[in-house]
Formats: sequence, structure tokens, C-alpha cells
Amino acid sequence: MPGSRSSKTQRRSELALATLVAGLVSAAALAWFSARGFLLYYGDAAAHLNIARRVLDSLTPHYDQIGTVWLPIPHVAMMALVRDPEMWRTGLAGGIPAAIANALGAVLLFLFARRLLGSIAGWAAMGTFLLNPNVLYLGSIPMTEPFFFCALFGALYCALRSTGSGSIGWAAAAGGFALCGTLVRYDGWFLLPFFGLWIGWRRLAAGAVFSVIAALGPAYWLLHNLYLDGDPLGFYRGPYSAIAINIRTRSAAMPRYPGEQDWLGAIRYFAAAARLVAGSGLVYVGLAGAVALAIRRKWAALLVPVALPAFYVMSVHSSGTPIFVPDLWPHTHYNTRYGLAAIPMLALGTAGIASLFAPRWWVPIPLLALVSGAWVWRNEPEQWICWKESQVNSQARREWTREAAAYLKAHYRGGGIFSNLGDSAGIFQEAGIPLSEVVSECNFPHFAAATANPLLFLREEWAIAREGDEVDAALMKALRKGPRYHVVKTIEVNDAPVLRIYRFDTRSGLPVPTAGEVAQSAQEWAEREER
Repeated sequence: MPGSRSSKTQRRSELALATLVAGLVSAAALAWFSARGFLLYYGDAAAHLNIARRVLDSLTPHYDQIGTVWLPIPHVAMMALVRDPEMWRTGLAGGIPAAIANALGAVLLFLFARRLLGSIAGWAAMGTFLLNPNVLYLGSIPMTEPFFFCALFGALYCALRSTGSGSIGWAAAAGGFALCGTLVRYDGWFLLPFFGLWIGWRRLAAGAVFSVIAALGPAYWLLHNLYLDGDPLGFYRGPYSAIAINIRTRSAAMPRYPGEQDWLGAIRYFAAAARLVAGSGLVYVGLAGAVALAIRRKWAALLVPVALPAFYVMSVHSSGTPIFVPDLWPHTHYNTRYGLAAIPMLALGTAGIASLFAPRWWVPIPLLALVSGAWVWRNEPEQWICWKESQVNSQARREWTREAAAYLKAHYRGGGIFSNLGDSAGIFQEAGIPLSEVVSECNFPHFAAATANPLLFLREEWAIAREGDEVDAALMKALRKGPRYHVVKTIEVNDAPVLRIYRFDTRSGLPVPTAGEVAQSAQEWAEREER
């Protein structure tokens, strides 16, 4: 009994130390990236933050502002801070919840590896995770990855506890974490059968409890899409789905992206992204460790971590989600962060190697130097593929956002703005203009009415249009009958459509529509709604 109490005290002390280390590292990473203004480089990061903001601050604030494609938990987590104008502007409203989730995920990974392989393995797994700058970057910005890793590692730990004891309670806890994962990323949906097989293999009742709880996440999201779009699969086949976006962006130069309907190509591009994200040292050590764990019959614990990369290979093959890396044609950066899906498997494999040398406490030090030492030498963001992707792909957006926000700060004094939100949301974010003053595609029926018939429904004093978008088309239509706007600022940036800021021309006045025009507008509106 004294030995048992001593062991429990030691394990609690280890957990406290792991929590402290994870918290300090995540906080330091957040402070570092925030001080350099990197939090909103990713277009998706800014979009996630603005979804959370528009639920609370919009011309039509409502539950439906969550949308139907991106899953809701990250946005809900950001709502607690996004109401603050300064935290919204800087991105800290999303960075702080992400850093907390990242730290908690690291601790749960430590608990999982320690439970499976021992303390030395726990420290090796957590160190592998926290010493990767790509993990730390994604874990400091308003993205979904830190929330998903937190849910995944929590589900892994609870599932391991359940399979070891047959406990229904731990199976229910695993189901709760898995449920959260299904409301963060669609990867979580794919992993549910693997979790269910693992937990239910020894005790069918535990597997059933897990499955019922975890399935509530997908069931909710199907009903959510049915309620908002009338199509429970709107997230998969709707106009903003990955497949629809891929179809719209096809060109004669690249009618099909590398890996599409090509298994070998899909594996090749995912493997290239994983190597760039994880580093070659971790790839070799992690894969060797994973093989060693399989030989030691730890295959059940490997089931989910191995299935996760398989999901992304399948997505590249058939779901309209390409991965582009600078080493392979077309030599650009796109979705390189998907390589992070290999991190759980590689971290567990590294833990497996470390466990072979237990109980030597110093083993994780040279092992971590081997798998993460390259990042010490490549200690500039230019060498971190996820940061580099965000920097390269956001350069044009950041330039025109900065210029447009500066103009509006100096001249906008109210009157409302007619604009697509999308990437333009950053303009209002940086200028400090509440989204409640913007009529955008997120505001139904206001935006649809203004674009269909600006003569009747467009009354905002300002408009921001990118060449070729719906706002641009509506303003061209307004030139014929009114209301008339004139260009007050034109912003031209390389590799981006021309952006123009318009203001209502008070000299032209607001024309009064005739009875015939009103009737025609009503008929057009009814026909559009029927279609």
C-alpha cells in the first residue's frame, strides 16, 4: 500500500509537470506568433474567426451564421472573446482558445502514451508533438487542428482506459471526446468505426455506449444542414463544399489536380506533405517505432492513428481536396497542413522506441534531439512549411486589406457598406467597422434583394467590389437605372482581382421606381425564389 500511494503521487506529479510544460510552451508560441502579426495569415483562420464574430455581430445575427460546411465547435470556442474589438482585430480571440486546446491535447497525448507504454514514452510523445513548429503555429491561430487533436487524444486515452478495464464510464468519456471531434473536423466522422471496433472488441456494451454518444455529432450536423439548406448533405455537395470549389477552380491548364482518382499520386503527395510537416527524422523514427509496436501486439492502439492519414489519402483521391507542395508539380503551397495527420502515428511510434529503453529517464532527450533537432537548425519561419503556405498565399490579400482598411478608417463615418464578406471581412476587421454595418452574402434576404434589383433595395452609402463578383455586377446594373455610385478608391495588387471602393453619388439622387418597375421586380423575385 505505501508503494501504491507513492506511485500515485509520482504519477500526479508527472501529470502536473506535463501540464505546466504544455501550457508554457503553448503560451510562448502564441505570444511569439502574435507579436509578429502572424495569427491571421491563413485565409481560413480569418474566416473561422469572422464566422464566430458574425453570429454575434451582423446585420442578421442568428444561429444560421454558423454556416453549413465548417463544423461549429471552433467557432463556438471563439465566441467568448471575439466580441472584444481588439481581440477580433488581432486574432487573439481565436488564438487563445486554440493555444488552450493545443496544450490540453499535448497533455492528453502524454496520458495516452504513458498509459500504453510508460512514463518515458509519455514524455517522448508529448515532446515530439510540442517541439514541432508546424504544430505550434497551427496551435496558435484560429484553425481547427488544435481542437481536433485535443478531441482525438482525449478519445484515444479514454478508449485505452475502457479497453483495459471494460469500463462503461470510460467508453462514454471516449464517446464524448469523439463527439467533439466530429464537430471539429470531418476526419472525426471517418474515425468513429475504428474507435467503435477497438472499444467494442472486448466488451460489446462499451462499444455500443461509445457509438451511441459519438454518433450524436454527425446526426446533429445532418439535421443542421437539413434545417438551413434543406439538404442534410449540403456540407458535402453544396455550393461551398470542397468538391464544388474544386470544380469551380478547374482550368484548361490543370483540369485535374495531382492525385485525383490516382491512388499512387494521392499517397505520394500526402507523404510529401507529411515529411515537410514532421521532418525526415521524425518520419523515419516514427515509422520504425510504429512497426515495433505492431510487432509487440500494440496494434489496437495504432488502429486510429494509422487510419487518420488514410482518410487524407482517400480525400485527395476522391473528395476534391488537393495537396500541393513546393517539391512537386505545380510547385506551390496548398493544404500542406494536412500532413499533420501523420503526427499522432509518428509521435506514438517515437514513444514506442523510447519505451524500449525504459526505465532510463534520459532516453527522451537524445531521441527528441534526433526527431526534432532539425527544427533547431531551421529556426526561421521560412523553413516551416505551414507558416510558409500561409505567408505565400496571403500576400496579396494582406496588401489590399491593409490599403482598403486604411482608406475606410480615414473616410468612413457610417451609412452602411454593401460588400461580399469572404476575404473582404479582413478589411472591416482591421478598420474596426462592426459587421452589423455591412450588407453581405451572409445577410438574407437583404443581399439577394440588393443584387437582384439595386434600384429598389440598394441603399447603403458605400460599396466594396472585387472585379467580377456579385457586388461588382450589381453596381454595373445600378449604373443603368440607379442608384449611382462612383469609385473613390482603386486598389491593384499583383495576382489578385482589382478592388474598388464606391460611394453613393449624391448628385444623382435616389430614383423613384415606377409602379411597373416595382411589379417587374416582384415577379423576378418570385421566379428566383421558385428556381
